[in-house]
Amino acid sequence: MSVTLTFFSPKSTDSEGAIFFDTGISAGFPSPADDFKESRISLDEELIRNKEATFFARVSGQSMIGAGLDDNDLLVIDRSIPPTNNKIAVCFLDGEFTVKRLRVDGNEVWLQPENPDYPIIKITEENNFVIWGIVTNVIKRV
Repeated sequence: MSVTLTFFSPKSTDSEGAIFFDTGISAGFPSPADDFKESRISLDEELIRNKEATFFARVSGQSMIGAGLDDNDLLVIDRSIPPTNNKIAVCFLDGEFTVKRLRVDGNEVWLQPENPDYPIIKITEENNFVIWGIVTNVIKRV
């Protein structure tokens, strides 16, 4: 299937959040340091819309590198979002979890990898198939 996922549930934290500089970080010319305004930010509030339906999963594999999902990235998955064409979804297919882009045309569904080295998967009636959730964010280490 080319991708393995390890799932985690969000854990409540009582912290005030990390320090956040609410100015934007210039990717062009540096801006003066006195423009920074310090506040706090909660990544839970930024990344999770529906806590009861949100899970995290770590990617293992290369089939979605064209979509920016690399090996060992952490996915934020919301099970309350309806699956629609072109969304990136975590699916349970024939006993395994996989993450792929959904391609929906009428009653036909395909799972589209974002790496040309992997085949497109056409879902048929013979498949044991469930769309488990929709990827909303990706957390990367640099």
